[in-house]
Amino acid sequence: KWKSLYHIQRERKRIMRETCSKYKSNNRRIITPYHVSRIFVEDKYRVLYCEVPKAGCSNWKRVLMVLNGLASSTKDIQHNTVHYGNYLKRLDGFDHKGIYHRLNTYTKMLFIREPFEKLVSAFRDKFEHPNNYYHPVFGKAIISRYRVNATKEALRTGSGVKFKEFIQYLLDVHRPVGMDIHWDHVNRLCSPCLIDYDFVGKFESMEEDANFFLHLIGAPQNLTFPKFKDRHSNEERTTTKITQQYFAELSPSQRQRSYDFYYMDYLMFNYSKP
Repeated sequence: KWKSLYHIQRERKRIMRETCSKYKSNNRRIITPYHVSRIFVEDKYRVLYCEVPKAGCSNWKRVLMVLNGLASSTKDIQHNTVHYGNYLKRLDGFDHKGIYHRLNTYTKMLFIREPFEKLVSAFRDKFEHPNNYYHPVFGKAIISRYRVNATKEALRTGSGVKFKEFIQYLLDVHRPVGMDIHWDHVNRLCSPCLIDYDFVGKFESMEEDANFFLHLIGAPQNLTFPKFKDRHSNEERTTTKITQQYFAELSPSQRQRSYDFYYMDYLMFNYSKP
């Protein structure tokens, strides 16, 4: 079993590196604090984890906290503690020497997810539930720019953004509001062409990949990757089928342009075109 998982890892890294050398000329660039700003540090087991939202990141942070001795079990850690507790250090918080030392000696990993599914998961989480950041900041801007005859109420609250409007915003080169980590490219969040990741896990095979990774770093036997869904836990996880339902609302050209938008992520992580 381990043998086949080693083989899968080798393949994923090979494809990632080949895509980088084919499309990116920046593999000689200096790594700056910006490039490592999404990377969390666990010093005890020497792990660097690049956070990709909607690809198991809350549960990965729980695991890192347990490894670090900050909690005895992943079950004990609340969502807000994970994301707003500042218990985990980020790599950009270290000086130049500290950053390079860790990049050169720690096990660097990231977990990714099929780009369209990740996108729909982010949309459902941020726009289909009450949210006192995404509605006023993104919702208002999206509705006022892309909805004809928007009601005063919609313009005031920014609630009720439709998927089609969200996609118009995403594909607009003159976006009314900037990008957000929940729908940015993994390629931009984690700089895989600059940082040579040791381990590339996939959300689709999360349990197997995660527990293989824990085995590789010599984590305690009783620590396994938690299976629970962190937010809106009574709601079905975003699946391929749910994703297709959302994309069915778009025109063929919007679907194609959405694919083009995430083209590098599709290529680099070997996901087939939907």
